[in-house]
Amino acid sequence: MAPATDDVIAQLDALREEVERCSSCVLAETRTKAVFGEGDPGADLMFVGEAPGYHEDQQGRPFVGQAGKLLEQLLASIGMTREQVYIANVLKSRPPNNRDPQPEEIDACRPYLYRQIEIIKPRVICTLGNFATKLLTGDPRGITQVHGRPQVTEIAGHELYLFPIFHPAAALYTPSNLATLKEDFLRLPELLAHSAPQAASPPERPVWQPPEHLRPHSPAPAVGPTLSDAAPTLHGAAIAGPTLEQAAIAALDATPMVSEPVESASAHAAPVGAAPEETAPANAPVEDAPSEAPAAAAPDEAAPAGAAPVAGAGSAAPSADEPLGAASGPAGVSAPDAAPPIEPEQLGLF
Repeated sequence: MAPATDDVIAQLDALREEVERCSSCVLAETRTKAVFGEGDPGADLMFVGEAPGYHEDQQGRPFVGQAGKLLEQLLASIGMTREQVYIANVLKSRPPNNRDPQPEEIDACRPYLYRQIEIIKPRVICTLGNFATKLLTGDPRGITQVHGRPQVTEIAGHELYLFPIFHPAAALYTPSNLATLKEDFLRLPELLAHSAPQAASPPERPVWQPPEHLRPHSPAPAVGPTLSDAAPTLHGAAIAGPTLEQAAIAALDATPMVSEPVESASAHAAPVGAAPEETAPANAPVEDAPSEAPAAAAPDEAAPAGAAPVAGAGSAAPSADEPLGAASGPAGVSAPDAAPPIEPEQLGLF
């Protein structure tokens, strides 16, 4: 039981002054003193009775008559005193001749009681008798049917245990009620030992998942060193291994070369001092490029002087001294005359 803060005490004092000035019902005209309530503002156990009696009306304190003495005895049986609990009533003013409270009187005092509960925030409220029990439970059944049965409820936004028992005044005149009251009272320590009740939270709604056969299966992550493990350290240590230039040279050396026939440089090289080849005009006839001579099946042998070419044999490749297109054609066919060179004047350049 934590001690009440200054703010709680101040709120109760302000509410007490409001009750003492209250004139919301006819009881304000006949009362001697308003009975607000008393006890520990930080109590875990709160008692709520019906209404003040004669002695309470005279002193302005709750449960100071014979019923109050019995309540103190019952508290002593569980090792407590009235200074450790808070005691209040449904009505804050005494009804004339101790008659039953009227509905309009209960309605007028209801906000004060609920405000007391809201400020004190007890863990257990023990309702004494019919009126307090019906008001705080909302159950129309009488106290003989619901006594001794704790229930979790919420009052003024505060969750707590509500424990109905007989009113001590009723037990004073009925021995059987006294025995029941004592038996029920002994259950209070068990209720106080429990933690404050909590409202059951709704179950979490499961997140929807597609059926197993429709779920994408991602490949398992590769097992191996992480990037931070594989990266070389740069804190003062040199990076081991070949440089980028050395790696490029090694890659070129390891690349296999494709063997291609190398043409004679002399066949394509321009004679020294020759003029650059001019571009023919668009309407000039294009000569057919001479086809490559087929490779000879056997090495060429020097033919005897004056001998005729052998039919079917490939013609010899032109020498380096001969101009392109001067090679002889097939056997028995004379090579066409070389085309005369084109002069610059013919191209219209001069």
